[in-house]
Amino acid sequence: MHITMVKKKLQDGSECRKCAEITETLKKRQLWHRIDEIIWAHEDDPDSPGMQLGARLGVANAPFFVVRDDGDETVYTSALRLIRERLQQTVSSREEARHIDVDDIGGI
Repeated sequence: MHITMVKKKLQDGSECRKCAEITETLKKRQLWHRIDEIIWAHEDDPDSPGMQLGARLGVANAPFFVVRDDGDETVYTSALRLIRERLQQTVSSREEARHIDVDDIGGI
């Protein structure tokens, strides 16, 4: 299994708030080492690798994950779903509620 995380880089060069939060969540759960590759979607560059991958996969929000396993490719727009389904850790209802984000409306 190969996991790619697509993160958004803002015009000022920093990563988006939600990308930083998800990275911290993965580190706290000791899962960060399971991310094999990071691809950046630069908000001011539609030709950046992350923006192109998002367009190809029909994903408009970052962060998102692409899992390649035995030739199959699965997209996860929810880090908690990835954690539960592919990384085999329990996710509580409280944790799910805490990760609901009003900023999910809009594009990468």
